[in-house]
Amino acid sequence: AQLVESGGGLVRPGGSLRLSCAASGFTIRNYYMSWFRQAPGKEREGVATINSNGYTRYVDSVKGRFTISQDHDKNTLYLQMTSLKPEDTGMYYCAANELDIWGQGTRVTVSS
Repeated sequence: AQLVESGGGLVRPGGSLRLSCAASGFTIRNYYMSWFRQAPGKEREGVATINSNGYTRYVDSVKGRFTISQDHDKNTLYLQMTSLKPEDTGMYYCAANELDIWGQGTRVTVSS
């Protein structure tokens, strides 16, 4: 089983990105799935979570700007990020919490 992220890149403040996390070897709809991020010099933090019922939770700093979702046909997790700020810069990882499966990460840089 594995997770593979994509979609990171360099974006200007106020811009948008959509991160993808393709899963194989298990079905994401059956598990808690999360996005984490780690900024340079800081500890990793949870950004967003979605459970098997579709219930979502977000860290306060991204509420109203980020949206976590799933495409069950594609077995893929997404993180739509809008109104990006420099403090959103970091490595973003998706994870299947209960299975302790992590992706390799995708880098997001928000800079003018």
